[in-house]
Amino acid sequence: MFEKSPNFRSADIRILTHHIYEYKKGLRPLALHTLNACERQTAEQILKRRNIPYLIQTVSAKKINIFLGSEECIKVVQSFQKDSLTDYTTTLELILVVLN
Repeated sequence: MFEKSPNFRSADIRILTHHIYEYKKGLRPLALHTLNACERQTAEQILKRRNIPYLIQTVSAKKINIFLGSEECIKVVQSFQKDSLTDYTTTLELILVVLN
């Protein structure tokens, strides 16, 4: 019914770019965005092109989590050494809330 224009962006990618906007404006040092795994390549291209540090964690075969933000915040998330948010302790969740 509706044709997709070449500039079409999925809702996931539009929200990701909004998180990037907030990060670039200094509104947040870290953002966590869950999106469809089929959008991974597009998301990585956007983040690399804008030179934004990020970390991707697989949630399921269909979903991924992308942490994006300052180098320091990404290093903190990496230091948790957890593959899934479900593995985070209450303390680690609190640290994420404070960073976000």
